[in-house]
Amino acid sequence: MTSGSLDPAALDPNDRLTPAIVLATTETSRNTVIDEIRSRYGRDYTVKYADTGEACLDIVKALVEHSVPIALILVELEELGQWQGSDLLQKLRFVVPTARRIALVPALRFGTSYDELRTGIAEGRFDTYLGIPRGQRDEEFHTAIVEYLSDWGWSVATPEVAFMQIVADGPSPELAEIRDFLDRMGMPVQIHHPESREGRDILESVTGDSDLPLLYHPGKPPLSRPTVSEVAARIYGTPDDIPEGTVADLLVIGSGPAGLAAAVYGASEGLSTTVIEEGAVGGQAGTSSMIRNYLGFPRGISGMRLAQRARIQASRFGAQFYCGRGVTHIDIDSQFDHHHVHVGEARICARTIVIATGVAYRRFGIRGCEDLVGSGVYYGAATSAAREMAGRDVVVVGGGNSAGQAAMHLSRFARSVTIAIRRESLTETMSDYLIREIDASPCITVAGHTEVVDGGGKGHLEWLELCNNRTGSSQRIAASGLFLLLGAAPTCDWIPHQVKRDEHGFLLTGRSIPKDKWRDGLPPAFLETTVPGIFAVGDVRSGSMKRVAAASGEGASAVPLVHERLQQVRLENLPPAH
Repeated sequence: MTSGSLDPAALDPNDRLTPAIVLATTETSRNTVIDEIRSRYGRDYTVKYADTGEACLDIVKALVEHSVPIALILVELEELGQWQGSDLLQKLRFVVPTARRIALVPALRFGTSYDELRTGIAEGRFDTYLGIPRGQRDEEFHTAIVEYLSDWGWSVATPEVAFMQIVADGPSPELAEIRDFLDRMGMPVQIHHPESREGRDILESVTGDSDLPLLYHPGKPPLSRPTVSEVAARIYGTPDDIPEGTVADLLVIGSGPAGLAAAVYGASEGLSTTVIEEGAVGGQAGTSSMIRNYLGFPRGISGMRLAQRARIQASRFGAQFYCGRGVTHIDIDSQFDHHHVHVGEARICARTIVIATGVAYRRFGIRGCEDLVGSGVYYGAATSAAREMAGRDVVVVGGGNSAGQAAMHLSRFARSVTIAIRRESLTETMSDYLIREIDASPCITVAGHTEVVDGGGKGHLEWLELCNNRTGSSQRIAASGLFLLLGAAPTCDWIPHQVKRDEHGFLLTGRSIPKDKWRDGLPPAFLETTVPGIFAVGDVRSGSMKRVAAASGEGASAVPLVHERLQQVRLENLPPAH
């Protein structure tokens, strides 16, 4: 451990092998903070200490110069030499933007520091604040530290322990799709070049010729140039594995927040529950790098972690998940007391269905960009691609919260981030907390009245053409990344025509259904569609609020209605009384 300034030449060679945690505190707080950090994390992290702002900057710059990744920076909100703690944290944001920055507050200062803390977070000076531990085993303090180290390790660092290995000779659309799927499923992956030692060892273990990318999962046969469906089947199996004659109480189609909530509450209440997801668990919300306005997560939570926790929770209650293949058709036949749902060649029987497929981003439609999807052009936040944007210029298209979250995450890596929107500003479409964070980020520019009209590159995106929709003027800019978070459309093409939609294609439920479609003069239940036993929740439902929390609430609210439907079916099937 080093106190004070750090001479680059004096950096211990072992320090270059592990990520660093940097501390800057006053002499009063020094021993308590150092002891807590060193005792918990000293084995896996290089811990450096400074008692002035100048020394802290010297340490950080030396670590950066020697390519030592910095995971966490903790600075006390006091006068540290010539620096105030909040100003130092702001400065460090530009020196090492990928590090997580925490303001440390002495217990006696909490009452007088509230405005400074609130403003500091809103302006992006630091990620959170914590009270300085006043003794050993301050578990609330360490819970926050572990959360931020975990977030950094997932989004910035190369995984130390991988769930799967991939051998690939360079970027490709297939590799990008597989990597994005595994990242969103919370499964770390390591990628090796075929000429590397690890790559050669894996290829030598494979019998016969193999096309790249090659997916290697210890204990199982390798997959040569697999599709996402094949990767998902390797992990979770397929609906073909469901025993003949099985009838689920509840089939949830889609696993965004609405579908996951339905699965958790349905399975926890004893319903045999099956979930079908065409892509990765989490839906669009699963691509969000950091959701800060979800109830119960004051430090924020990534969409991937939120989805991962909900999936594990539902699985513990008995829900069965199948990913990588979507539903292709539902048979509507009144002669059965259950529905027949087709997933390719497989058929699933379910007494009730909750449709929670959400929405899909609209296609961009510009040929030069569409040809480069997976090679610099991405639909959604594509958090797995953010690390590849280090030192590059990127453009985010979209003005909603997902676009704002993507821009903030990309700003940790990219040299510049431009948010292109058709409107004048973000105020009508984005949450205020995100707008304030974007305004405080010097590398993010909001380009109002701006549309991307062309783009291209040789094998990877190299340039974009931007057009001002008021003046008609255009300019070509260099860009290595284009992240498309466009207006969304419901994914309902596979749903039978008996389930009615509104003029935009969203599913009608409850009293929004025209009266001529009511049964016996009564409207369907609040979340029920025009087909008894089929419910719609979340973004796919007409009139729903397009927010994560609202979708979760609708998914949970559907379960009592499922119980009512199951009870009604049981009564209808009772033998007549004699």
